Amino acid sequence: MLSLLSASPLAFAGGAVVAPSTRAAVSMDLTKEELGVALNPAIGYWDPLGLAKADFWGAGNEATWGFLRHSEIKHGRVAMFAFVGYCVQANGIHWGWPLSLPVETNAQYETLSPPEQWDALTDIGKLQIILFVGFLEFWGELGGQHYMRGGKPGAYPEFPAKNVIPATPVPVLNLYQPFGGKSMTPEKKARGLLAEINNGRMAMLGIFAFITEQKIPGSVPWGPHLPVYTGDVMAPFLH
Repeated sequence: MLSLLSASPLAFAGGAVVAPSTRAAVSMDLTKEELGVALNPAIGYWDPLGLAKADFWGAGNEATWGFLRHSEIKHGRVAMFAFVGYCVQANGIHWGWPLSLPVETNAQYETLSPPEQWDALTDIGKLQIILFVGFLEFWGELGGQHYMRGGKPGAYPEFPAKNVIPATPVPVLNLYQPFGGKSMTPEKKARGLLAEINNGRMAMLGIFAFITEQKIPGSVPWGPHLPVYTGDVMAPFLH
C-alpha cells in the first residue's frame, strides 16, 4: 500500500502542465509534473499527501524523490511477478522438482490456492526464499550510484563477470536488462520505462484484488470467482 501511495505524485498531472507531443519524446529526466502528464495525461497531476515535496529522514527533497521513484518502480516489478505467479499457480502449474526434502511430489500444492500454497511450504523453504530476496535487496543497494544520491531510480547493478560461478555453464543474468536493450533508441526506451511504471501500478492493484477477493468474496466488482482463503495474509507481521 505504501508503494501505491508513493505513486500518487508520479501518476497525475494538472491541466496547467503541457503534455509532451508524444510519449516517444518523453525521457526520465522530466520534472515531476511533466512525468505525471506522460504517465497519465487523462487524470492529471495529483499529490494529496505532498510526497513530491517531502523530506524523509532529513535527507532533502531530491533524495526523498529518488527514494519514492525507486520504491514505486521496484514494488511495481515485484507486483508484476506476483500477478503472473498467482495466475500460474492458480492453474496448477508448479515446479517439476521437489520443493523440500525428504522427497515430495508437489502434488499436495496442486489443489491449493496461491496463499494456501505459501502456508503449506516448510519453514526452511520459506526461509530460503526470504534470504534470496534479502540478498537481491542487499546487492541492489550496494552497486552503482545510489538512487538517493543522484543515481537512476529503478537501475539494478550487474553481477560480476562470468567467473561468479566458476567452471559452470550457468549464465548470470543482468537483472536490469536481462535480454539486452542497450541498442534501443531513446524514444523506444522512454516508452518502455513509462509502460513499466504503469504496468507495475496495475499489477499492484491486481494482486491486491486477488487477495481481497479470496478474503472477502464479491468485494472486487466483476472480479474472478476465487476460492475463499481462511488463513491470515498478515500473519507474518502479526506473530
